[in-house]
Amino acid sequence: MPRSILHLDLDAFYAAVEALDHPELKGKPVIVGGTENRGVVAAASYEARKFGVRSAMAIALAKRLCPDGVYLPVRMSRYVEMSGQVFDVYGRFTPLVEPLSIDEAFLDISGCEKLFGSAQETARKIKEAVLKETGLIVSAGAASNKFIAKIASDVGKPDGLVVVPPGEEQVFLDPLPVSRVWGVGKVTGQELGRMGIRTIKDLRRMPKETLVSSFGVHGGQLFALARGIDDRPVETEREVKSIGHEETYGHDLLLRETMRRELLTLSNRVAQRLRKEGFRGKTVTLKVKYADFVQVTRAITLHNATDDGGTIYRCALDLLVETEAGARPVRLMGVSVSKLSKAVDHIKESRMEQIPLFGRPGATATTRAALPATPDPAKKERLNRAVDAIREKFGSGRIAHGVFPSDEKPDR
Repeated sequence: MPRSILHLDLDAFYAAVEALDHPELKGKPVIVGGTENRGVVAAASYEARKFGVRSAMAIALAKRLCPDGVYLPVRMSRYVEMSGQVFDVYGRFTPLVEPLSIDEAFLDISGCEKLFGSAQETARKIKEAVLKETGLIVSAGAASNKFIAKIASDVGKPDGLVVVPPGEEQVFLDPLPVSRVWGVGKVTGQELGRMGIRTIKDLRRMPKETLVSSFGVHGGQLFALARGIDDRPVETEREVKSIGHEETYGHDLLLRETMRRELLTLSNRVAQRLRKEGFRGKTVTLKVKYADFVQVTRAITLHNATDDGGTIYRCALDLLVETEAGARPVRLMGVSVSKLSKAVDHIKESRMEQIPLFGRPGATATTRAALPATPDPAKKERLNRAVDAIREKFGSGRIAHGVFPSDEKPDR
């Protein structure tokens, strides 16, 4: 029996939330991503898209295309709140919900017909419930698998509801441009074009051997998708691959000293997220994007997994000197930790004790340098948890890690 899969995608989500909170913005070209020229577009209303503004576009370019647009900063906490309300609606229709992002999800509604009707009726009821309860518009695609449901919701935007009945998958796919196929980006699209492949029907007619010869394993995937074959189930839990944080700066960073301070902030944010989500990781990766948009990454793998900001920071400093940061202006830096495993609590909280924030009681700046470079793991863990608790209660600005001279790495 064919599965019944929905792909649900909130229309221009960030911009739509801003228009809800500020009704005077309704019908105006709203661009979310920042008010400074250094940022990138996170979302654009459909009114802004008429001017050619798209997600991931530089704000500076967006302003040239749409100078009269309303440019707003990202309010992630508000978007997360609204997303939670939408996903609560989804969960009332099926427990099989796979989040793809804050505004996008797959739902497996197979066997729900007696409760909510056909796939089309169920999708319509979800759309109506989301609009009534949140004021947001969601586009829906319904099909027998994820691949086709995703395309169906995309072609119906905005405020779409497109259903591809079982048995009609090929009729739906064949006339569509090959760019609709997952994994066909600019480079692959150009190569397919040189082979005379412009539609999914063209792709379907190509022998599998030819596609595999040209694209390797990916060629086999293209062969299957062109025939509407996608057996992946809806997964309610997805493995976390990495946890990271990055920042695009309003002005290019020129000095290593400034970069080190920024890396400390990034490292501590990543460490706090690791602890909050119950992970430790072994591989620390530094991402640097220079002012000319050239991007490099450097990584190091530790013997033992960590969720400690100081450890991540020292790794990031070591990686920084392997880049041209300082010799070249930097517009973006990011720190991430991967090779994750669930953290094991080795600390028995049978008793609470005061942990000195600055080393042993009475230690001076001179004696502090003589302290062991690696503190007791149990004390470090309790200190990190204590700092997390303070930040949770009083805000992130209430307490911060200091950078002592011994933490600084000399320029190479």
